[in-house]
Amino acid sequence: MAEATEAIPQAAPAASPTGDRIRTSGDSEVSTYLEIAEAREPGQLLTPAPNAPETIVVLDYGSQYSMLITRRIREAGVYSELVPWDTSPDKLSHLKVKGFVLSGGPASVYDEGAPTLPSYVVGSRLPVLGICYGMQLLAQVLGGRVAPASRREYGHAVITVSEPGNPLLHDLPATMPVWMSHADRIVEMPPGFRAVAYSDDSPVAAMADDEGHLGIQFHPEVVHTPQGDQILHNFLFEVAGCSGDWTATSFIDESVSTIERQVGYGRVICALSGGVDSAVAAAIVHSAVGDQLTCIFVDNGLMRAEEPERVVSTFREHMSIDLRHVNAADRFLADLAEVTNPETKRIRIGETFIRVFEEQARGIGAVNYIVQGTTYPDVIESASTGTSATAKIKTHHNVGGLPKDMELSLIEPLRNLFKDEVRRVGTELGLPDEMVYRQPYPGPGLAIRVIGEVTPHKLDILRRADWIVMDEIKSAAMYYDLWQSFAVLTDTHTVGVQGDGRTYGFCVALRCVTAEDAMTADWARLPYDLLATISRRIVNEVPEVNRVVYDITSKPPGTIEWE
Repeated sequence: MAEATEAIPQAAPAASPTGDRIRTSGDSEVSTYLEIAEAREPGQLLTPAPNAPETIVVLDYGSQYSMLITRRIREAGVYSELVPWDTSPDKLSHLKVKGFVLSGGPASVYDEGAPTLPSYVVGSRLPVLGICYGMQLLAQVLGGRVAPASRREYGHAVITVSEPGNPLLHDLPATMPVWMSHADRIVEMPPGFRAVAYSDDSPVAAMADDEGHLGIQFHPEVVHTPQGDQILHNFLFEVAGCSGDWTATSFIDESVSTIERQVGYGRVICALSGGVDSAVAAAIVHSAVGDQLTCIFVDNGLMRAEEPERVVSTFREHMSIDLRHVNAADRFLADLAEVTNPETKRIRIGETFIRVFEEQARGIGAVNYIVQGTTYPDVIESASTGTSATAKIKTHHNVGGLPKDMELSLIEPLRNLFKDEVRRVGTELGLPDEMVYRQPYPGPGLAIRVIGEVTPHKLDILRRADWIVMDEIKSAAMYYDLWQSFAVLTDTHTVGVQGDGRTYGFCVALRCVTAEDAMTADWARLPYDLLATISRRIVNEVPEVNRVVYDITSKPPGTIEWE
């Protein structure tokens, strides 16, 4: 239970991003939030676009788990978008918002400059679920008090449900394990709220009022909270009244309709890479605009052995879309000369791609748009959600690497999808398994698997080594069990003994991982015999290499690619 003698820091009144005054501890005035809530009709936010999907909007306060919240909601059949916490309401007008989730985050709500709550969230009178920081923020905004906890909670904890009839905790056990990660706690709930669950160190592990405002101190989105999916399910269906009808088919229909309105009679080109993302994006856009679409496959000289030929052959066999094949290998390699910094590689590759596409577009005619297979992990890792609470991991060539003065407008139908969702859409569109379930391949290609400067000689070495990796993985019938499997040419030379003589050759690293969506990944426990075969073949068949190592780093702390 809360300690009565615990000092409660008094937070200064803060301002919301829209300038509305926020009620804080000790504030005797009525909050602008509550005034707005009383004045507006239930469910009112903005008038959504026709056929807008039912959506739960997740406001991102910087939690490492924010993306997982969105994913879990979609897995329940409800569309969800993760947006920066300071997103203006007009940015949500394309959605039929059914409720809000406030994510966790690293800040404390009483810190100067801490992220705040937009007034429209409470003012909309839609259901709101605050998680961790989101719960504390909701409590503070509505008149409660938050303070540092005398005992922090990190990791496993057990909560006890004190109000089993509450819709959020419906059909759940009286006690259950959860995952906590917080150093603050609510020491006084807002008026009208009551605690509906508690733990040994959190007297308010969950809270609720009668207006659809709910808060939980733990993280239901992680696997360490076994009943987390049920808790989110209860919020979606028992509280927010969602219908759960978001599927791959509905996504396709909505995307086609949106693209038709956006493009009109304009011409479109698609940056085709050969992977599932660009293939699915091309298929969706083709469904919307038909012959107005031309696909362009650019051989950048950074692809794997025989890959350009396979990509063109597979695409032309399965998709009746105009495809143009451009060989720009020399141009890309010239732009990468003497470049060793991985961020610079990505940016130069992204810019060169766009310039090639712009040139090709001018040859086609008056092209207005370019389609890219950008997916959600690309956007998140490039920190392109626009929130200062999100850290940039690396620049993806198709997101942060795009030039600011590009001539074409972007169409990115998959921008808010995870890879497994893209694959479900591809299957629904009738694309062949060899396209849909192809292992992901980075847009910058082998440039980020050659550590250091990229040269034709080093690319040749890596291609031969990578071919062996893929050949043995497929022979072992493990290709579809792995998210990715590939070789990396490190910039390390090591001493070896071959043919009774000293060698000083390259060290090649093997990277094989398992994952669901690439946001997290684990190294694959390959059989020792398979690893031995791959190593033996590489050092025997690629004479420039005399050492092979296996990368056993998960993500996090590493990333899947080395650069």
